[in-house]
Amino acid sequence: MRAGDPGPHFSFTPALSSRTLQRMRWPRTLPAVLGVLLLALGGCGGGVGARPWAASVCEALAPWRHEITSLNRRAQQQMTARTTPAQAKENLLRLVTGAESASETARARVAEAGTPDVPDGAKVAQSFVDSLVAVRDAYRRAKQSLQALDTSEAKTFYDGVSAALEKLNAEYARSALDTSSLDSSELKRAFDEVPECR
Repeated sequence: MRAGDPGPHFSFTPALSSRTLQRMRWPRTLPAVLGVLLLALGGCGGGVGARPWAASVCEALAPWRHEITSLNRRAQQQMTARTTPAQAKENLLRLVTGAESASETARARVAEAGTPDVPDGAKVAQSFVDSLVAVRDAYRRAKQSLQALDTSEAKTFYDGVSAALEKLNAEYARSALDTSSLDSSELKRAFDEVPECR
């Protein structure tokens, strides 16, 4: 698509293309990307059951997923319009700033879900939080890169945009967390079965 009259063609897909979203989905729907350090609960018990924990995590991620999808849709609509580099920069900054904020909100809510009462539950919970920290920070770095771009020369600007978005895509892909690789069969089953994750 063209992101401004003299600008080059580039695909605006920072971590939000259907291919990437498919890779990052919870079983059936929600993305499995999730920084605070969760403390391992000592002794026996004390954690959250697998099903309530999975439900809490999916409930935390549902608004995040909706917001990221909505921001991406709006950005793609804006980027197909004839805009100046300055307008394109403003639109892109609005997207990555909103995505950064939404990711931090999701991170905090996933951290609040606690620790699942399964083997290595603290490690599992931390990996979910760490994934969202990585996503949040990827958007923050993209925002910083876009803020630094000069809009006075269209080709140079759009080359810079392409480089920033390619880096964002790569960082986002590295943050992916696949629930199908969980060691806990109880958690896998919970993510498959609880209504909040469908």
